[in-house]
Amino acid sequence: MEIKYESTITAVGKLAREFLDNNNSVIILNEGLHPNLADMVVEHTITELAADIEAGDKLKIGNTDFKVVRVGDIANSTIREEGHCTLVINADGTMPGQIIVKGAMPPRLRIGDKIQFFKK
Repeated sequence: MEIKYESTITAVGKLAREFLDNNNSVIILNEGLHPNLADMVVEHTITELAADIEAGDKLKIGNTDFKVVRVGDIANSTIREEGHCTLVINADGTMPGQIIVKGAMPPRLRIGDKIQFFKK
């Protein structure tokens, strides 16, 4: 499978797991970019987006697989600029910076785990 994006989780904010549990969402962001947001986000290593993420692509966080079902209008540009988007897991979303994914269970969000998008 062709990798479009691959990064490693470097920090999990105190509120990031709460957002996942309560809102079915995970906010990802390049490490160190906005220290004032560190409690709310999952920070990851800086990397480049090789190709736009599209519906039908695959997301893998650690050992958990998801199918991308919708990509917001600005999600690819915010990933390119700041490694930032909101992953909405097994729920609906309509915001332009969100990527909606479906899978069997939510990810564990562990430091050292990979965040990977693969071409469909």
